[in-house]
Amino acid sequence: MKKLVAFDLDGTLALSKQPLDDEMASLLAQLLDVAMVDIISGGDWPQFEKQVISRMPADAKLANFIIQPTTGTKLYRFQGGAWTSIYAELFSAEESQHIRDSLFKAVKDGGFAQDQTWGEQVEDRGSQITFSALGQQAPLEAKDKWDPDHAKRRKLQSLLQGMLPDLSINMGGSTSIDITRKGVDKAYGLKKLAETVGIALDDIMFLGDAIFPGGNDYPAKQLGLDTVRVRDVAETKAVITGIVSWMK
Repeated sequence: MKKLVAFDLDGTLALSKQPLDDEMASLLAQLLDVAMVDIISGGDWPQFEKQVISRMPADAKLANFIIQPTTGTKLYRFQGGAWTSIYAELFSAEESQHIRDSLFKAVKDGGFAQDQTWGEQVEDRGSQITFSALGQQAPLEAKDKWDPDHAKRRKLQSLLQGMLPDLSINMGGSTSIDITRKGVDKAYGLKKLAETVGIALDDIMFLGDAIFPGGNDYPAKQLGLDTVRVRDVAETKAVITGIVSWMK
């Protein structure tokens, strides 16, 4: 019997940067009654507040809920009636600037400059720098069409790996690249999770839509966790329903 179920966010629990729908929020609340729940994603805490926390039912068992922004380099728990930062591993100002400069050069050299963007393309999340090719507020339709086979981001990923050999470069969401310290990926974050809450890796199950080589959920599989690759939010709902039934 698993003690904790961990999830990716965008493409797994919700559409990209969209809030959980009512059904998903209810299903997560039901899961919290029978297990601990963790969500680990590249977004920062404000994005989690908007997409997840604000959508949870008032009676959800939040003491069982764990949030890991920026690929697990931050961790939040609900303690004393409020969400509390347990840890945060941050870049220095010099590191952040070097990453930003390298990103802009890689985008230019790779021919990925866009005629139209929606919002900022580069976001400094403290412990992670994220590049969103079409901007942070790009519409879903545009994002879905930009890189459906991941070829563009694989090229950009390769360019950045040459420029930033001491950092980790991972694909996230549908148009983004996440840059963290070397070795930081979802395997790193999930190991930190296990250590922080005192749960063995064998007691964790992970669900994500990008559990494939090069996908930002794949490290969870490489870590040896029991993983479930879901195609979309609807399939995640079906899996959660089955897990809740099984655990009850």
